[in-house]
Amino acid sequence: MSSYFSDMSRRSFLGCSAGALMATSFPFAHHSLAAASSPRRIILDCDTGVDDAIAILLALRSPELKVEAVTAVSGNVPLALTLPNTLRMVEIAARPDVPVAGGAALPLVRQLITASYVHGENGLGGAEFPEPKLKPLEEPAVQLIRRIVRSSPGEITIVGVGPLTNVALALKSDPPLASQIREIVVMGGSLTGGNITPSAEFNFYVDPEAARIVFDSGVPVTMVGLNVTQKVLIGEQQLSVLESAKTSVSQAAAKILRSTIDHIGKGRGITAKTMAMHDPLTVAHLIDPSILTLKDYYVQIETSGEFSAGESVAYEYPRARSSAPMNIGPAAPEVRAAEVKPNAKVAVGVDPDKFFNLLIPRLTAAS
Repeated sequence: MSSYFSDMSRRSFLGCSAGALMATSFPFAHHSLAAASSPRRIILDCDTGVDDAIAILLALRSPELKVEAVTAVSGNVPLALTLPNTLRMVEIAARPDVPVAGGAALPLVRQLITASYVHGENGLGGAEFPEPKLKPLEEPAVQLIRRIVRSSPGEITIVGVGPLTNVALALKSDPPLASQIREIVVMGGSLTGGNITPSAEFNFYVDPEAARIVFDSGVPVTMVGLNVTQKVLIGEQQLSVLESAKTSVSQAAAKILRSTIDHIGKGRGITAKTMAMHDPLTVAHLIDPSILTLKDYYVQIETSGEFSAGESVAYEYPRARSSAPMNIGPAAPEVRAAEVKPNAKVAVGVDPDKFFNLLIPRLTAAS
């Protein structure tokens, strides 16, 4: 997910030392790393750039989730970078038991548009890490997704925080698979406009056809869009806590985030102070559903608009009408509003404090 930046008021930082922040700012007794009784089983599908990296670390540090696999797709940067970035994060989290597989290098029908202007040429904001020692599976991501879902019908949630190409290909290549997926949770779309065009959020913009397949699949979908993710902004307060913790996970997270904020600031000739935690918020919702407020909508993804491809069009009411036909031939039948049922739960509200009270302790806790 292409990150979106804004300035954070300095007032929230005044008088706060890193030590005091660690002691007082993040009460997290109920978000500890204690063993979860019945972890939710997920496949995490990423275009591993900056916020994807933090989302992977969060998921792998959360006993409420059993990460069955992490799959990589092109998006923020090409697959040649997202795959090794994914392996790096799994390695930093000390979870070599979690399989990683590479997936689609290109969107279904479009040329690949990346977001290196935000995520840097290497996808991690320019932060450098050694080559990963872990190796990806030879099995392609789409086959891995199908195999895991089919081995446990109704138990696997797919969490897509990049373009949905891998997920769409799994659904297209195996239509009965849809009935066996518990849920698809996506970071994508928006109720309030885009971040790469005025109407489209980045993930849906990169592969609108894939997003359309997912929302039309009949699988229960939860959409976590820009209208909530842009309200969870990480900045100096949280970075100081991460840097003070001195664990491999916290240090890696802080290094990536600080490098990225510097990178985006230089690219725009400004001093950037914060960035939105799009993908980690999506994962956090699975750990603590009370972080987000959800509402039922019928959502369609625009695929044919010259200026609006990738737009998520959300109908709050039970009737939907398409655009009027062009007046270029015999009169077409009148366009009538059709009865529709909600096909997605859409995030409409967020508690940023509750989110950070979960995220920061997970990234700073000792293994």
